[in-house]
Amino acid sequence: MYGINQRCIYISFNLFVLWCHAQGENHPSPNFNQYVRTQGAVTDQLSRRQVRVYQLYSRTSGKHVQIQGKRVSATAEDGNLYARLFVETDTFGSRVRIRGAESGRYLCMNRKGKLVGKPNGRSRDCIFTEIVLENNYTAFQNAEYEGWYVAFTRKGRPIKASRTRENQREVHFIKRLHTGPPPFPNMDQSKHFDFIRFPGTRRAKRNRKSRTSS
Repeated sequence: MYGINQRCIYISFNLFVLWCHAQGENHPSPNFNQYVRTQGAVTDQLSRRQVRVYQLYSRTSGKHVQIQGKRVSATAEDGNLYARLFVETDTFGSRVRIRGAESGRYLCMNRKGKLVGKPNGRSRDCIFTEIVLENNYTAFQNAEYEGWYVAFTRKGRPIKASRTRENQREVHFIKRLHTGPPPFPNMDQSKHFDFIRFPGTRRAKRNRKSRTSS
């Protein structure tokens, strides 16, 4: 009787395995690439923002991107205060918001494809996707206007985004560390510590009489 029960369990297990294989054939494996693209296009409202500080070196102008009020250009020298950028993650993917550390304005793109600095960077036209190219340069594609990239001329002037392509030199940048002081946003500057000097204390003299009497 025990052998019959054991055999029934063995047959049931094999039937269950065959059923699982059949279910797998009927339902194809999920498309993880599509999942990543979908999730990467949604703003992450739960995770803590990661902020990086660096400069963007333009391949064409040979200078760095700077945000001065509404004006955006690629004419800043290495270490310029306006060239220091706070790059804040928007999703778990590669979408970011770029803010000038000195001006406090965000790098944005209007409907005409012009780069402008805005005080508020919540809209989609202020979100860019970092694309690492095969030549190790980085391109920044606007999230609102697909196919439009951040680009500058040899003189550091912004190029109309509708005329840009990913393989153009004008859209290629190198991320570089800033050579100036490295304060992060919402972080206090290092404070100077003053040493407190207390007045010297006198040592109490021992009582010889009490010592001899003991």
